[in-house]
Amino acid sequence: VQTCALPIYSKLIAESREQSIDRMVTEAEPLGANAIVAARFTTSVMTGGAAELLAVGTAVVVEDN
Repeated sequence: VQTCALPIYSKLIAESREQSIDRMVTEAEPLGANAIVAARFTTSVMTGGAAELLAVGTAVVVEDN
């Protein structure tokens, strides 16, 4: 049993999630969006112990009334 594998894996997934948020913001800004709603994050394990993270969100413009 490897006791250090889970914390390292958790840290990598957390870093990937933050990178995904940064990418969503980077792609939303040129569209004129000032918010991202309905963001979802899904992880899955692929062959060979590799994992993937899928991030999906909707870029929107939020206005004050």
